[in-house]
Amino acid sequence: MAAYAPAGTQRTAAEASRQVGSSVSFEGVSVAYRGVVVMKPLTLNVEAGEILALIGPSGSGKTTALRAVAGFVRPATGRIRIGNTDVTDMPPYERGLAMVVQNYALFPHMRVEQNVAFGLNAQGAPRSLTADRVEDALRTVGMSNYAKRYPRELSGGQQQRVAIARALAVRPRVLLLDEPLSALDAQIRRAMVEELAKLHRTLPHLTVLYVTHDQSEALTLADKIAIMKDGVLNAHGPTAELYRRPPNRFAAEFLGRANILPATMDDNGATSGFARVRVGSASVLAAASMPSGAEACLLCIRPQHLALQPEGSDVNTLTGTLKDVHWQGELTHLVLDVADTQVRVVVTRPPVLPPAGSAMQIHFSPSDASLIPDDAHA
Repeated sequence: MAAYAPAGTQRTAAEASRQVGSSVSFEGVSVAYRGVVVMKPLTLNVEAGEILALIGPSGSGKTTALRAVAGFVRPATGRIRIGNTDVTDMPPYERGLAMVVQNYALFPHMRVEQNVAFGLNAQGAPRSLTADRVEDALRTVGMSNYAKRYPRELSGGQQQRVAIARALAVRPRVLLLDEPLSALDAQIRRAMVEELAKLHRTLPHLTVLYVTHDQSEALTLADKIAIMKDGVLNAHGPTAELYRRPPNRFAAEFLGRANILPATMDDNGATSGFARVRVGSASVLAAASMPSGAEACLLCIRPQHLALQPEGSDVNTLTGTLKDVHWQGELTHLVLDVADTQVRVVVTRPPVLPPAGSAMQIHFSPSDASLIPDDAHA
């Protein structure tokens, strides 16, 4: 749904959005319900035109952050800015934003075009402007041919497109998406992710805050990702960088699968940007972004970055015991015991594998592995 102004409001959401710009800033924002703090002071900047995915387990505070931007919950502390305007005390309909939730929230008695026009009608927009905006929004989401249908005559994916069109019709600078695809089946969800990516290419100045439980959606869509845990910002950064160089164990394991192996520093043979560590009896090289001086650390390697055959002369090698093999169509998942730690390997065309219990070597490039602090030794 969108945050709409009552009919006759002088300062419409669209006018407000043009005035304040589209960046979003949290400045020490905390939220409490009945005295219980559910989101601790959050400081976070979302650049204009950026897609930021907010991810984290249930109860981590990601939806609370979204609702604070929308104006549906009031911060206990801190300020929220959209562009250069402090919107903390503004009602939702003056913030120049729109929101889409997982249950579509379409009016069943209204046709598609009427649903899309709802926010504009609530703002008291002229009929001719409303007609143009509705046509443009439906064309943007590929639903022009369904304008006369009722929601019950549409599929789940089509209904969600209509919900997005309704949000776009008010011309927001900031679009808030709260689990918008979670009610769809896997195939439709993948198609909708592609549609959302295409939509943002069409509207590059639209800032999007996207709350999702699906890490693959976040990796596909987001320019940056913010990971929430227990009401606190755990990690934040560009999507590829956060995936390849997670700053801590929680971020590494929450954002896709990760192999985490205990390691100890061994500076002998280290090069610029890399550090040499020992994993069991093996000495390997990995990208190091953690402060020097720590002895205990963790080696992080994604399953798809491990290979059964060495590629190149500077490759790292670990030896483990094959425990299990899972064939999943295009991919084969191997489970090994390496230095008393379960390690997963994902390959597309595995060679003939030895029987379970046999020793195997796995290989990886130093640039595909990273070191993160060992919280247990912090």
